[in-house]
Amino acid sequence: MEPPDFEAMNFTAEPVAAAHPICEEWRGTPEGSVFHLANIFLFLGFMGGSGLYGLLYLFTFLTMGFFCSTVWAWSDSCTTDSFLWSFALFGVCLGQVLHVSYRLRSVSFDNEFQEIYNCMFKKLGVSLGLFGKIVACCDGDVQTIERDHCFAVEGKTAIDKLSVLLSGRIRVTVNGEFLHYIYPFQFLDSPEWDSLRPSEEGVFQVTLHADDPCRYVAWRRKKLYLLFAKHRYIAKIFALVVRNDIAEKLYSLNDKAYDESGHRFDLRLPSYIPGTELEKADVFLQVPVQGAKTA
Repeated sequence: MEPPDFEAMNFTAEPVAAAHPICEEWRGTPEGSVFHLANIFLFLGFMGGSGLYGLLYLFTFLTMGFFCSTVWAWSDSCTTDSFLWSFALFGVCLGQVLHVSYRLRSVSFDNEFQEIYNCMFKKLGVSLGLFGKIVACCDGDVQTIERDHCFAVEGKTAIDKLSVLLSGRIRVTVNGEFLHYIYPFQFLDSPEWDSLRPSEEGVFQVTLHADDPCRYVAWRRKKLYLLFAKHRYIAKIFALVVRNDIAEKLYSLNDKAYDESGHRFDLRLPSYIPGTELEKADVFLQVPVQGAKTA
């Protein structure tokens, strides 16, 4: 048996070439300004908010960021994959910008509803898309009241809608006594709306008389409650604006509440009400005075 030839048999493993070049030292020069600008745009883009305007802000900055990243990757011939990915993301974000811009342009309203949105709902953060559902609930109709006509008659008109005055002035009276005025962008029937449950019915306890030609928008109770059932956020928004309107009406009444001596009542506090039976009764609590003689 011949001895093995160890020289012909080489058991030493040869080193495998690295798939990627090894970074032996850090680059002495930083990347170009386009690279840093791309990351700044991406940082600003990811700070975007919600809603259509938030989406427009987000995708606008992402589009600019990925565009700068594409330009930076194109300048280096060794970054083909980075260029392709950056260009693909740039195209996706640009498409989103165009799509959101189209949606914003398509969500447009008549001047009357745009004014309602600006005065009552915009400050609460309601998006245009959500406000479009509110407008659709009233079919976008604007109704009118001629001068010296009544919107509601005390004890007769049923409470079956919620209305907002757009123009003109409404006088509110009860038993012929003046209470207050209703001005544009105030609810006509907020106290009546808030006083009833969805399943209850009722009639107005006041008379609403038009001093000027008036225009208003009305939502039917049933349709509005169906909208509330689908969108709880809209129900919360309406509860907020309706009760805020009621508070403003109470404060307007507070300025007109006086007693016989001219003192003004504060409706926010428990006030003394004249003319009660206790006041008219001839019964007084006598407190003995110190030093006084008793019979």
